[in-house]
Amino acid sequence: MKLSLGISPCPNDTFIFDAMLHGKVDTEGLKFEYQLEDVETLNKMAMTGDLDLTKVSYGALARVLVHYKVLDAGGALGVGVGPLLVSSKASDIAALDPNLSTIVLPGAYTTAHLLFHLSHPGFKKKIFMPFHHIEQAVLNGEADAGVIIHENRFTYAERGLQKIEDLGDSWEAKTGFPIPLGGILAKRHFDIELLKKINRVIKSSIEHAFAHRAQLPSFVVDHAQSMNTDVMNKHIDLYVNEYSLGLGSKGRAAVWKLLELASALHPVPQNSNFEVFVD
Repeated sequence: MKLSLGISPCPNDTFIFDAMLHGKVDTEGLKFEYQLEDVETLNKMAMTGDLDLTKVSYGALARVLVHYKVLDAGGALGVGVGPLLVSSKASDIAALDPNLSTIVLPGAYTTAHLLFHLSHPGFKKKIFMPFHHIEQAVLNGEADAGVIIHENRFTYAERGLQKIEDLGDSWEAKTGFPIPLGGILAKRHFDIELLKKINRVIKSSIEHAFAHRAQLPSFVVDHAQSMNTDVMNKHIDLYVNEYSLGLGSKGRAAVWKLLELASALHPVPQNSNFEVFVD
């Protein structure tokens, strides 16, 4: 059986999915046709159910449950993994005017945008662009501050930017949960045995990646956004962890909490009482 799969080109995703996409583990008869897209592109594709399996920002989850359920394996959650609010001029949030300051974010439906909104709901001037353009947009003066994700949290300081706030800090302090950044979703009409098989294959792919951690797969290196080996390894070490192998009760509780709060930014569509997880 062939399934379409959408993931980002970031090292955590390519690290997780390398083995199952390149014949390094038993895929139990499944074949995968993958495409690599920025996470906000994947969010929008998920809203119309374009792919069989896809990475999605948890901030967009309520908008896509009509098409998908959340798989247990393959996602990105963790402690200390929050998006960072950075600037080239402002050193704290008080230096930014909610009515006048422009904030650049990596997508309207990203978890980064949701976490920024939950911490600072009063900011009115926002622009959105792919995550890897945000540092330069702030440096160019297109925005007064920006919310960065992925590998940019390892490079912003050397480019002359300063951290105003880790947007994950308030989430962790208020909820006590890990930060749910993004998950892997599968079409909800798939039968339960297929869903469980997909989850097993993803988990097997991650276990293979961990077992061969000493050397980065070419799939990771080839698609990384112009980063050195040290940054790639830091990226993987931060975002691929025990929650990637399985959400567990704490991971699921974190996702539920984010779903509860997401309506503050994007009102939940009517008639959206869907089962969330693959059980």
